[in-house]
Amino acid sequence: MSDIIQLLPDSVANQIAAGEVIQRPASVVKELVENALDAGARTIHVAVVDAGRTTIQVIDDGSGMSMTDARLSFERHATSKIRTAGDLFDLHTMGFRGEALASIAAVAQVELRTRRPDDEVGTLLSISGSKFGGQEPVSCPVGSQFKIENLFFNVPARRKFLKSDTTELNNIMTAFERIVLVNPQVAFTFHSNGTELLNLPATGRKQRIVDVFGKRINQDLLPVSVETTLCKISGFVGKPESARKRGAHQFFFVNNRYMKHAYFSKAVMTPFERLVPQGEQVPYFIYFDVNPSDIDVNIHPTKTEIKFENEQPIWQVLAAAVKEAIGKYNDVPSIDFDTVGRPDIPAYNPLNTDVTAPRVRTNPQYNPFKETPQREHRQQAPENWEDLYQGLAVTPQPQTPGLFDQEETDEPSIETAADIIADKSPVHYQYKGRYIMTAVKSGLMIIDQHRAHLRVLFDSFKDKMEQHRWNTQSLLFPEKLQLSPAEAVTLAGMRDQLSDAGFVVTETADGQFSIEGVPAGVDDVPPVQLLRTMVSAAAATPASTKDELVTSLALSMARAAAIPVGQVLTNAEMESLVNQLFSSSNVNLTPDGHPILCILRQEEIEQMLG
Repeated sequence: MSDIIQLLPDSVANQIAAGEVIQRPASVVKELVENALDAGARTIHVAVVDAGRTTIQVIDDGSGMSMTDARLSFERHATSKIRTAGDLFDLHTMGFRGEALASIAAVAQVELRTRRPDDEVGTLLSISGSKFGGQEPVSCPVGSQFKIENLFFNVPARRKFLKSDTTELNNIMTAFERIVLVNPQVAFTFHSNGTELLNLPATGRKQRIVDVFGKRINQDLLPVSVETTLCKISGFVGKPESARKRGAHQFFFVNNRYMKHAYFSKAVMTPFERLVPQGEQVPYFIYFDVNPSDIDVNIHPTKTEIKFENEQPIWQVLAAAVKEAIGKYNDVPSIDFDTVGRPDIPAYNPLNTDVTAPRVRTNPQYNPFKETPQREHRQQAPENWEDLYQGLAVTPQPQTPGLFDQEETDEPSIETAADIIADKSPVHYQYKGRYIMTAVKSGLMIIDQHRAHLRVLFDSFKDKMEQHRWNTQSLLFPEKLQLSPAEAVTLAGMRDQLSDAGFVVTETADGQFSIEGVPAGVDDVPPVQLLRTMVSAAAATPASTKDELVTSLALSMARAAAIPVGQVLTNAEMESLVNQLFSSSNVNLTPDGHPILCILRQEEIEQMLG
């Protein structure tokens, strides 16, 4: 029998590596910009066409490469950044594996122009699908110019599963933001389809954050700074009033590298536990400077998951630094004691000789070992006390599979929605401002008022958007909406659906947005807050079809406008809500799958009360 194991060709191996390293156009931008930073660039220009599907260009003024280095840079595991395995634990560069350029060249058509400061001419090199196309001298400025065309042209399955241009461009902007925030000393520009989206001059950290996310965030930032033998922590956290449920800008960087770290995120949020509503998040931009030997970067292909040697002590340092920042800037409310009826305590005067020390009274006859009369003990439990509890045991009942589902069982069938709405009591009781309790034929129906209203509004909003029949309520004074570049890209992809929903949003001269009209019926919700919530939700769960986007927008609006927990309702309001719920498309579940109501059956009530 012949041997069956063989070495894969380099082109196939590179495509396999590309599957891990190059997942989408954003991965290409990230790798090329990080290489430019490692080359010492002070100015970096990025331009994409069709969200990177057609073209990605990255131009820098870094150190450039010689003719030989330019050719070797596209070989697998060829790098100038490490020499031995020990260098992996003393990293001072963004890249180190030597896989990025080989992976990009395996799935795209690449053209590179590069020149070193001491060279008179540069090098032009072209590669397509790992196949070397040619290399020749060329006139070009100092640095490197990468041009990536037709990404995934030879891997149609990967190209097919790319998302919409809006989603892919949003991913590119997100990756770009993570890089520019940690490199404020470098000037960046970003163009999409010939339009400039970002122009960031070299500046300081705080100003770079403001340049990326808008002037509004400047007033919400509190500085954080602490230096210990374990690490140095600096950066900013948001004030408690800047908290929001979705879309809070939260960034961790270690040694100038972006990372995700849920454990440290908990450390930042712990000091805010009593200052912000549950479930809301504050923005933060935290920068760690740690000895490279105390962290491990090489545990994930994207290098965003980093292992710390001293995680728990650093957690405590971080939490203490954030708590100090909040307290130092008086964002913890001071305790104002009630002074009415307080005792008058005179101040101590050391010159006053009339003051005598208080006398301590004791009983010299007291003997702790002397027996004292004991209190009369309570009577012991009567004999046969178990008989008192007979008949109180509750046998567990099998749960019904669904409120209005019909199944073949020995139990009586549960009523349909029509039966319940026909037999329900017109009188309702509101429990703790959250639940509506109504008597029905089979027992007691309990409805979550917020979830019920969410379902009713969602059905109404989605229907209006699909039918293009939502009226607009014009604002007397337009409100300004400031978004980050990534959020602006998301909003641009929602323009048609927002128009169908009744929003009138225009772009201003400074690249921000003006809200001039909102849908009739949700004008009680602050427009800026509503649109921010919708943009954050759309960015968190990118929609691949128009239908999905309509569903996402309708759900975001319904969440913002639904009756909040704790709102007191009159009987007429409860009756109206119940009737609307039973006319909706799904009386059982909210659009995001949470149960709306349950029925405590008569048999269960009788059994509980014995």
